[in-house]
Amino acid sequence: MNIEELEFGLNTFGEVSAETPGGELLTEAETVRLVIDEAVLAESVGLDVFSIGEHYRNGHVDTAGHMILGTIAGRTDKIRLGTSVTVLSTQDPVRLFHNFSTLDAASNGRAQLILGRASSTDSFPLFGYDLADYEHLFEEKLELFMRLRSEQPVTWDGTVRPGLTEQHMSPALATPASIPTWIGVGGSPQSVIRAAHYGLPLMLAIIGGQPTRFAPYVDLYYRALDQFGHPRLPVGQHSLGLVADSDKEAIEAYWPEWNRAMLGASLDRGFPAPTRRQYDGEVEHGALFVGSPDTVAAKVADDMMDLDLTRFDFKYDIGNLSRGLRARSIELFGSEVAPRVRKLLADRMAAKTSESEPVAAGSEV
Repeated sequence: MNIEELEFGLNTFGEVSAETPGGELLTEAETVRLVIDEAVLAESVGLDVFSIGEHYRNGHVDTAGHMILGTIAGRTDKIRLGTSVTVLSTQDPVRLFHNFSTLDAASNGRAQLILGRASSTDSFPLFGYDLADYEHLFEEKLELFMRLRSEQPVTWDGTVRPGLTEQHMSPALATPASIPTWIGVGGSPQSVIRAAHYGLPLMLAIIGGQPTRFAPYVDLYYRALDQFGHPRLPVGQHSLGLVADSDKEAIEAYWPEWNRAMLGASLDRGFPAPTRRQYDGEVEHGALFVGSPDTVAAKVADDMMDLDLTRFDFKYDIGNLSRGLRARSIELFGSEVAPRVRKLLADRMAAKTSESEPVAAGSEV
């Protein structure tokens, strides 16, 4: 693990914020502008990446993330701009390429993507796709997108869209495959192997349970990379949480919004309603990163060591979390959590190196 290469990012699903905890909601337009301001704040506190999801449901404003990212590009200089995730199955790969090659040009090479099949399937009926084609759509569109990313001009034929014959993409990338592209995985071994097959970095969406249960997926990914003849590539983690000045403040502020969000998901997907006991367990031992900077940093460092991560993406919005809590969480994650994680990992690696060094003959023990 190279400490200098570690990345810390923010993810948003464009969830509508409130003026104060439990208070009046912002409008959807105000929330779009808030997300732009939050990305500017993220850069100012030293974070590496800002990513926007893709949803088509009430309470989310991330339906056209590339437009928001383009505006952010004009107000920032360094922070990389990406997705979390793009639902490739219901996107046109050609249009997607054009959107992000343009963003890459406008931002001077800061665009990136995380591609996924979607855990929420709102886009399928909206754009006229059949869920029965879930796997086929993603596989064929990924194959096309990889060609668009690396070849110029492109000739391609398939079943999910009209074919291409010597088609030039404009604006072209500065160099082939220069937009970093990850595969987002929620727990499917097939998706892990697909990422390795294409030689793409792996982003693990860990939103519940003990993160260490994903260690076998990381091992599978590394073994598959080796079998496909690719070098070892980055692995990242996407998880939810809130950083506040104390553990108590964070836990009590996050609980009502997490509870509301999980209750909605349980009704949609047919799993049991959330409980406070479940929430407390996720905070203490699971995949919720909720607490003070010290608490969150220690938990992030554990995951980065256990899963051999080089990137941690923190989803900072949920439900109608107030704009003040969101802003403070971003500030603390960038200015306190990320530096502490780097320090913790550097200390642990130094300790491991010291323990493994042989004792010289004749020296005191």
